Amino acid sequence: MTKADIVNEISKGTGVEKAQVQQIVEAFMESIKGSLTANNNVYLRGFGSFIVKKRAQKVARNISKNTTITIPEHNIPAFKPSKSFVLKVKDNQ
Repeated sequence: MTKADIVNEISKGTGVEKAQVQQIVEAFMESIKGSLTANNNVYLRGFGSFIVKKRAQKVARNISKNTTITIPEHNIPAFKPSKSFVLKVKDNQ
């Protein structure tokens, strides 16, 4: 499902114009990105959590040059679904 599909589904379900739904979805995603960029987690009860995970520093190899490089500690965004969400997906098989 793409962002356009989500906009269409919300528009059909609510009767709101697609252009308005598009702006709302974009604002929602920008809000989540902004919050994660500021190192704040986003919790949506019953859906899941958008969290910032810290990756530890590690040593990797550059195979083409046969050298080792150090990848510094860094943050990555992650999504953790709620238990009810996980159960709903599992039971739908």
